[in-house]
Amino acid sequence: MGRSRISMIAAMLAAASLLTAGCGQGLLDGGSNSGGDEGPITLGMLIPQSGSEAAIGPYMQNAAQLAVDEINGKGGVLGRKLELKIADDACDAQTAVAGANKLVTEGIKISVGGYCSGATLPTLPVFGKANIPMIIPAANSQELVDQHLKHVFLINGTGTQQATAAMAWMTKQGAKSVALMHDNTSYSKDIAVRTQKLLDEAGGPETAILEAVTPKESDYSANIHNILAKKPDFVYWTGYFQEGGLIIRQLRQAGYKGGIMVGDGAVSPKLAEIAGGDAEGVYATMTQTPETLQGAEGWIAAYKKKFNADPGPYSNQAYDGVRLAAEAVSKAGSTDGAKVIAALEAIDGFQMFSGPLKFTADHTLSTGGFQILVVKSGRFALQDALK
Repeated sequence: MGRSRISMIAAMLAAASLLTAGCGQGLLDGGSNSGGDEGPITLGMLIPQSGSEAAIGPYMQNAAQLAVDEINGKGGVLGRKLELKIADDACDAQTAVAGANKLVTEGIKISVGGYCSGATLPTLPVFGKANIPMIIPAANSQELVDQHLKHVFLINGTGTQQATAAMAWMTKQGAKSVALMHDNTSYSKDIAVRTQKLLDEAGGPETAILEAVTPKESDYSANIHNILAKKPDFVYWTGYFQEGGLIIRQLRQAGYKGGIMVGDGAVSPKLAEIAGGDAEGVYATMTQTPETLQGAEGWIAAYKKKFNADPGPYSNQAYDGVRLAAEAVSKAGSTDGAKVIAALEAIDGFQMFSGPLKFTADHTLSTGGFQILVVKSGRFALQDALK
């Protein structure tokens, strides 16, 4: 990222400060609530607090709470405080549905969660029936978009956009033959299949194999044997970090010398912990992370001061999800679901870490913002912005 990105983030933070100043009719105007409701405006967040992806949960929860506290410190929204309620989805469909129903019962007005697509998908009708808008900060399977549901808004790049970035990087690296690996979940399979389609349509690199694994196992030698038999010069794993770390380690132990890349669900410090030194040089398709954001030092410092920990993957998206929810309620002048949805559809230029926001007709970002990261000294660093 260059000076324009630094300037954009500085402008975003300055704008947020002005909007929270309680002046005029901005984001946090302290005015009356035309919806007639009283008490706090409650936001709900489904995140993995248990299960294999639990390490991601605190990054998202803490960032969302930081946004809530900052907004409340400046007077709240429509004269009311925000309140964040959390429920565990464990990246599991059944657990997620139970969590969504719990949040509905607790009276949330907007959902600002969603990490695993396979767990987020079955919650769409739960929140839809309750007329609760969903601002989804992380989950990004194209299946979420293909539902064409009016109450669903994605602020992360889509599966199609991620597949496009993956193909661009593998082509740029001179790959001739690619092995695609997924775990049969909605998110993972979606990206792998879409990448295969793009590769086939482009006439190369060719897809050597599309290999599905069974998640939550410890030995993937049979899958790795299938891949090595095809002699690919690039392997793209589109699942999560737990299995990804094991697959990377087992690929290298089996003698594989080619390039390895993972999807955004595997971008976590845990990947390198699991894979050890074998993670060095592994690429990733990913949207902005705190480590790759320039000009956000003040925000990172505020996060670290409050939680005595570093922000991580999807912290910035979760923070922006709360800010966007507050903006939509302010513009709607109400917490009524239909009015908030209309306000979200009308958003034009709202500054987020990913840039000025204007939703497409499908309620997605107009550009995915995917970039290429690489593991250096056990941490993900920016390799190529793909501009």
